[in-house]
Amino acid sequence: MTPGGPGESATRLERLRYEDLARCAELERELFPGDDPWRESVFASELDQGHYYLAARVGAELVGYAGLSVVGRRPVAEASVQTIGVDPRWQGRGIGRELLRALLDRADAFDATTFLEVRTDNAPAIGLYTAHGFEVLGLRRRYYQPSGADAYTMRRPPASEADQGRTAS
Repeated sequence: MTPGGPGESATRLERLRYEDLARCAELERELFPGDDPWRESVFASELDQGHYYLAARVGAELVGYAGLSVVGRRPVAEASVQTIGVDPRWQGRGIGRELLRALLDRADAFDATTFLEVRTDNAPAIGLYTAHGFEVLGLRRRYYQPSGADAYTMRRPPASEADQGRTAS
C-alpha cells in the first residue's frame, strides 16, 4: 500500500467494478487527450470477458486503474498489460508501480510471458517497466491514433525463466 501525505489515507487495490467505469473513462480522457481514450463500453467489455482489472483507491476515490489479460495455460501462457492509468493529481506516489506489481503477480501465477505497448516518449513508464524486467522487443510506428505516436512493444519473461536466470548467476 502507498502511504499518503499529510491527511491522506493509504492506497488500496481491489477489483475494478462496473460502477467504476465512468470514472475510468473520465480519467482516460484526461490522460490520453491526443489519442483515442477508452470509453466506458470498452472497460465493460474487458470486464465482461473476465480480464483482471484493478482499481486503486484512496478512501472512496478511484485514483488509478490497471488491467491484464491472460491467454493459455502453463507452460505457454501469455499475458498482456492492457492499460494502467493514474489520476495526474496522484502521479509520482508509487500508485502505478503498485498496480503494475499486482498485475505481474497475477501473470506470474500463470507463469506467463507478459507483453505491453508504451509510447516511445513516455520515459517514466518505460523506466518503470524496465525496472520490472521488461525489455524492448520492437517499435510499432504510428501505433497510437489519432496522434500517430510510436510505441515500443516490451516483453517480460515468465517468472520461471527469470528465476532460472537468477539461479544461474
